[in-house]
Amino acid sequence: MKRLGFLGSLLIVLFLAWTESLLAARLDELVAAAKKDGTIEFYAPSTLTPKGAQELADVFNKKYGLAIKVNYHSAGTMAKDVSKTVGQAAAGVPPEWDLMVVTDAHHATLWVRKLHQPFDYGNLGVDAKAIDYDKGTITIASQIVLPAYNTKLTQSADVPKRWEDLLDPKWKGGKLGVTDATHHLARLATGTWGEKKTLEFVKALAAQEPIIGAMGTISSRLQLGEVLVSVTQHDGFINRAQKAGAPVAFAKDIQPAISPALQAGVLKGAAHPNAAFLFAVFLTTPAAQESWEKYTGQASAFVPGTSAHSFFKGKKVLHMTQEQAQTVDRLAREYGKILGFK
Repeated sequence: MKRLGFLGSLLIVLFLAWTESLLAARLDELVAAAKKDGTIEFYAPSTLTPKGAQELADVFNKKYGLAIKVNYHSAGTMAKDVSKTVGQAAAGVPPEWDLMVVTDAHHATLWVRKLHQPFDYGNLGVDAKAIDYDKGTITIASQIVLPAYNTKLTQSADVPKRWEDLLDPKWKGGKLGVTDATHHLARLATGTWGEKKTLEFVKALAAQEPIIGAMGTISSRLQLGEVLVSVTQHDGFINRAQKAGAPVAFAKDIQPAISPALQAGVLKGAAHPNAAFLFAVFLTTPAAQESWEKYTGQASAFVPGTSAHSFFKGKKVLHMTQEQAQTVDRLAREYGKILGFK
């Protein structure tokens, strides 16, 4: 028995050493191919900022011994930029960006049109749970989405405790803000609520006469007190606002929390695919996660040691699966029309 135990342990050690060697060889091949590309056109959220993108580029190049130029393109409105990418593909025009970091809902729009370049990220050590859309994307940050409120102008007794509290008549007439990220609400439908209840909720929200706008716009108006409550905000905007001393906070008692994934995906027809694949893998490393969280306030739940990995333990959270993607896409557009988005 002892000998079998020794042999078993030896086999495990040898297998792990072989696996590590194989991963290193595959990584070396990708690094060599990326070096030939020389450049990455990198589309990512505005919360990253040019400074954050440059820090990521510096860490990336140092880690792999490269001198790749990373051109950061700050996201405007993700829905519009994804639609632009779809339109370019339909017209036979190559994409402007090699690597896009957008939410899983936005990547669903690209996925159904087969606009990702699949890659075997698992062969480079990426957690299988982080790989989505037929190997077309990797989760690099797990957002927390909840209603948020202006702490100066909202009494503690009025802070919503349930999603349904947003339908109270006291919030009617421009006191609520609703963002164009209507896929947040669609996740309630594919999660615990179902489509009927969620549709009724969205119609009731529209009857509250909310202020509508892009995520960043509603975040700014919340900080200024032009709206008292934002129906959904994600932790990137909340964390950045709080660091700047803005009077905003999550209505943290509300459950379930919604967790869209920020995912990196290489676009079909990208001019620099190998550099983009390598950069996507890099974004899941502890060093990249540290920089990403430093600037955006977000991290991946699939990378041990991150704040998100700790936060999600024991929480009731709605994650979207690949099988739900088309439903979320359909409902997001339906809810957008109801709420007044074109």
